[in-house]
Amino acid sequence: MAKMMERPADGAVTAEKETAYDEFNIEIKDTEFPRTGMAARAAQAICVSDAWADANPPQNMSSFVTTFAEEEAIDIARRNMFKNYIDHDMYPRLFAQEKRMVRWLHELFHGPKGVEPYGTATIGSSEACMLGGLAHKWNWRQRRQKAGKDATRPNMVTGGNVQIVWKKFMRYFDVEPHIVPLKPGNYRLTADELDKYVDENTIAVVAIAGSTFTGEDDDIADIHTWLDNYEKKTGNSIPMHIDGANGAFINPFLHPDYAWDFRHPRVQSINASGHKFGLVPPGLGWVIFRERKVFNEDLVFYVNYLGGEMPTATLNFSRNAFQIAVQYYQFLRLGFEGYKRIMAHTVENAELLRQKLVDSGFFTIMNETQRIPVVALTLNKSVKNFSEFDVSAKVREKGWVISAYSMPPNAQSVNSLRVVVRPHINRTSAETLANDIIMACEWLSKHGGNAKPPKLHVPEEKVGQIA
Repeated sequence: MAKMMERPADGAVTAEKETAYDEFNIEIKDTEFPRTGMAARAAQAICVSDAWADANPPQNMSSFVTTFAEEEAIDIARRNMFKNYIDHDMYPRLFAQEKRMVRWLHELFHGPKGVEPYGTATIGSSEACMLGGLAHKWNWRQRRQKAGKDATRPNMVTGGNVQIVWKKFMRYFDVEPHIVPLKPGNYRLTADELDKYVDENTIAVVAIAGSTFTGEDDDIADIHTWLDNYEKKTGNSIPMHIDGANGAFINPFLHPDYAWDFRHPRVQSINASGHKFGLVPPGLGWVIFRERKVFNEDLVFYVNYLGGEMPTATLNFSRNAFQIAVQYYQFLRLGFEGYKRIMAHTVENAELLRQKLVDSGFFTIMNETQRIPVVALTLNKSVKNFSEFDVSAKVREKGWVISAYSMPPNAQSVNSLRVVVRPHINRTSAETLANDIIMACEWLSKHGGNAKPPKLHVPEEKVGQIA
């Protein structure tokens, strides 16, 4: 740091002073906490330069997460970044905005009228899924105990296409996984094999609106009908949870007549991702319940050490509030018609990308229904000398990041190349991406590829088995 030096009467500095540029060049040790500070400009420059090799977020097409915001939204974020979301007593207007948005989403998802809407903002859909799962576990257990039945072996039924959060939920909260396996050509949950997995200990069936793997919806209507018939035969009423992390901010605007939500009476909870097609920066999810009584009161705690007494029913406590404020801005800024227009353009650009890639002759489409802007492809069987992993690696040279992965059990033999088209991608950039993927395939056709799939740690998992 700057040396102590004597200052002559005229105020001129005679000794050499260490500058921010000198500090920018100091060694940053991996295993030793910094002993001294440095100029703000030097610290900023080190942080920025250290991340130069990271991917460019707008070109990260493997992610569903929002990577663009208007200046006004950034200003809203800045004004709210030091507010602690959980402190409702200190920030009652922010809390009122959250509750208002819960009511808006309840209406958007066709929640029944005449009930008390209930839900909360969360840190992404993962927390929202866990809160939904906990509500169903508590309700199932209380029903079983009230009936004098064993309540020690809850299970949850999902398809093999669920996002990892559901496997975390089942492991963390001692719920047996009843996971219906996929198979080549069918990458979603249908009603076909539910009779092997649903029983009196099933706390809920999770169905997906917008699968992470292919963008497809599970067969929500047929699953609902199957559960109706199951209740008539057995007397067991099984609720449904809809994982709308990817589809909940698209279906209402583009597919208003499609019943995926609370229009089905068994759907008791829905999660959505504000930080995906809700158009908010990372760190915001929503869980919306059909009505207040679905979220068991035993899961609500009350605290008074931040001011007045207030309820808390989230897994996290302190968290940043800016995402909630930005979501409020986006709902006001865009409205229903704005979201509809943006999502329509986004799906059109996905369809353009999809068609160009299929027309290239290299790919077969995996998601026959283009409900959300996800393009899932697998290489044609005629391609012998390179893989989806080679294509992913090759386009990375142009800065694009697209996912290549093997499908879940029992469709592991199928590799997928997935592109998530987000609203910041326009027609020109979609065409550029398509051309770059096709050029990568043409190069690989001549020279071959040698990319290896990542070696995955695969724990012992009961997929397609009853625990």
